[in-house]
Amino acid sequence: MVSLDKAIIARLKTGGETFEIYVDPDLAVEYKKGNKAPLGELLAVQEVFRDASAGKKAAEENMKKVLGTSDLSEVVDRIIHKGEIHLTSEQRKAMIEERRRQIVSIIARNSINPQTKAPNPPARIESAMEEARVMIDPFKSAKEQIDAVVKELRPILPIKFETINVAVKIPATYAGNSYRVLREFGDVRKEEWDKGDLLSMLEIPAGVQDEFYSKLNSLTHGEVKIKVMR
Repeated sequence: MVSLDKAIIARLKTGGETFEIYVDPDLAVEYKKGNKAPLGELLAVQEVFRDASAGKKAAEENMKKVLGTSDLSEVVDRIIHKGEIHLTSEQRKAMIEERRRQIVSIIARNSINPQTKAPNPPARIESAMEEARVMIDPFKSAKEQIDAVVKELRPILPIKFETINVAVKIPATYAGNSYRVLREFGDVRKEEWDKGDLLSMLEIPAGVQDEFYSKLNSLTHGEVKIKVMR
């Protein structure tokens, strides 16, 4: 359940009445797209209000008269799909910043600079976004905005989305602890065991190469063998 201080108001004005609910910003946006969430996660308060800020509840008879039902799930569905989701300036700013961080993370993780073949550092991506004056939509997911953002960034920052195939050999002593890391960083395409050593072939985003190598070297004390497959 979202806390009340992080919730926003979804409001429906119809039939001369106002119906309001406190909702999780992200889940409300997803719900509006058709991705329903349990009421216990969606709502900060399991009530329908006529004035949420004042804590004044909507009368059950008014809900039945105007909406045709007083069932909480049905009323919530109508409010979100037919009403509006309202953000305070602070909430909008916070959501935009969170979306920005998510977008930067996706680009940094999955892309390289095709001129240098090196990952694009998050700080450089953020700087390019500021220079390009990229506008972030708080009501769209980070993934939905990637294509548009990258299009705006390319005149400033060379970006190429790429994956690489790597072969990894992890000594038996460290195989157990390293197994999780392989799945965390990429898509394991093939694996087998050789006298206790773990042999894996996996596909990873090009932007995480350095982090991937560093993590495995740390876990295996430098005994891991990694080869990029061309």
